Amino acid sequence: MFRPRVALASLSGRSDAAWARAVEAHAGCAFLGGIALDDPTREAARRMVGRDREEFLPEEPIAFVDEQLTALADAPLRPAFNVRSASLAPVERVARVCSRHDAVLELNAHCRQTEMCAAGAGQSLLRDEARLAEQVAVASEVGATVSVKVRAEVDGVDLTELARTVEAAGGDAIHVDAMDSEAVVGDVADAADLFVVANNGVRDPATTTEYFEHGADAVSVGRASDDPAVLRTVRETADDWFAREAIR
Repeated sequence: MFRPRVALASLSGRSDAAWARAVEAHAGCAFLGGIALDDPTREAARRMVGRDREEFLPEEPIAFVDEQLTALADAPLRPAFNVRSASLAPVERVARVCSRHDAVLELNAHCRQTEMCAAGAGQSLLRDEARLAEQVAVASEVGATVSVKVRAEVDGVDLTELARTVEAAGGDAIHVDAMDSEAVVGDVADAADLFVVANNGVRDPATTTEYFEHGADAVSVGRASDDPAVLRTVRETADDWFAREAIR
């Protein structure tokens, strides 16, 4: 999927190409976004901005994705874009753009903001596996590499079952915000043949190693993604881990 096994995790309204390029030497992948694609999610994003949340709200979101990925065409990392949509047509369109750039399309089933969930996107998709599977399938069918960003500790949601659903629909990766349940990464890794990216609290050798011990294929850094010192430490830990695994 990418090397080194360290990703920059999207911070809504902040994670653009310039953000990725500033620390590109330390990561193998950068998840840009998130970005709302259709009318319901864009209206939700506007309401979120109204209460001081940061959001990308370009006039043409698909064109914005294309422009941002073009800006990373010669970057030494694999770009990815985190998107939110309540409908399928924009997902297909943005998947074609991501496929053309050899970028990962990340479907957001993670955002827990009330407005986004009410629009039928974000975390609400964790409880509607059929709709999530439709989004994964439509993106996969046009040739995109598909990841799904999920969150642990959501009542009534079994991430192992969801991982199997993502795999069956044609998904390639699952990006797990483990919250305070780090062991769920291992459960997900065992449940499906997906590339597992572990997220939440990745800042030092101890947190990085813990996720790899649980079976993660990579880790992602969120709030500290603009800190070269943190990223350097995480990358060195990841490189050392997989070098040791290669000779076992």
